[in-house]
Amino acid sequence: MRIVITGGFGFLGRKVAEALLQRRTLGGTPVDRLVLADRFVPEDSPVLADPLVEVVCGDLVERLDEVFAEPVDVLIHLAAAVSAECEADFDLGMSANLDTTRALLEAARAQAAAGGPLPRVVFASSVAVYGSDAALPLPAVVSESTLPTPRSSYGVQKRICEQLVAEYSRRGFLDGRVARLMTVSVRPGKPNAAASGFLSGIVREPLAGLPAVCPVSPDLRVALASPRRTVDGILRIAEAERGSGPGHFEGELPVNLPALTVTVAEMLDTVRRVAGDAVAELVTVEPDPSVEAIVGSWPAAFDNARAAALGLTPDDSFEAVVRAYVEDHPEAVTALAPTAAGSGRA
Repeated sequence: MRIVITGGFGFLGRKVAEALLQRRTLGGTPVDRLVLADRFVPEDSPVLADPLVEVVCGDLVERLDEVFAEPVDVLIHLAAAVSAECEADFDLGMSANLDTTRALLEAARAQAAAGGPLPRVVFASSVAVYGSDAALPLPAVVSESTLPTPRSSYGVQKRICEQLVAEYSRRGFLDGRVARLMTVSVRPGKPNAAASGFLSGIVREPLAGLPAVCPVSPDLRVALASPRRTVDGILRIAEAERGSGPGHFEGELPVNLPALTVTVAEMLDTVRRVAGDAVAELVTVEPDPSVEAIVGSWPAAFDNARAAALGLTPDDSFEAVVRAYVEDHPEAVTALAPTAAGSGRA
């Protein structure tokens, strides 16, 4: 099995790659080749030493011939421009998110049309496809049957791509699946340009002894998923066989990955409980209307039935999420209360 991950050296791409390299299989089939496609390739990445790994570096549209130089069995499309970038630069978002995805789908279609295997394409969409419209407010609990009305350029681009994946799949050009990702928290590393980036920053930075700004009201409710649960969801959707019943991927509807609903205040309280008052006081609340307009338009509570049928569940609690981050990234944690000792996997 030859698997391609676009955005393979981004945060999620790297995590998915590491999980696959640890498993060495997907859905019981051995992985023979793992292709990581990205604009930038860090020379010190540990995955480069694995004999299964092949790298395609550069603009994805310009490198599609390399990506499809050999048959692609599974393609996990994670590469994207993020929310605040797309709001600031409309053309960037349309090019990076819409045009690139269309080119990728056409390449997958061409492979099958030429007699190659029907590629299984997993597209990473986002909770940002939802938004509250004055004429049609969101229900208290959102499911896949709720009409998406995105309120950001990023959300619009993701929604269009969802429809394209469904159409290419309906026409038999490829086997398409859409995973709608919740906001991932806590992300390690440096802040990115996502509007939701603060939902990691208000935990990550204080735990590293650094100040952080919360640009929304602490009363805001948000839907989150840990990196562990997000990676599990992506791979489960990638490996599920088509069909009806539990454990199968049925129809063309996206799957909303399981969501943990919390308020920002509860997140800050968790930091205080795990790391102490001095660490929690490193966060200051400075409302930014532009950020709150985007993040505040996203739903916070989800019906997880479709994900549950695939065996996926939300994180147990936000404290479990924080303790998992501490366990996975001890090198990034310099400020921690004794109560964090002995944390287990979320």
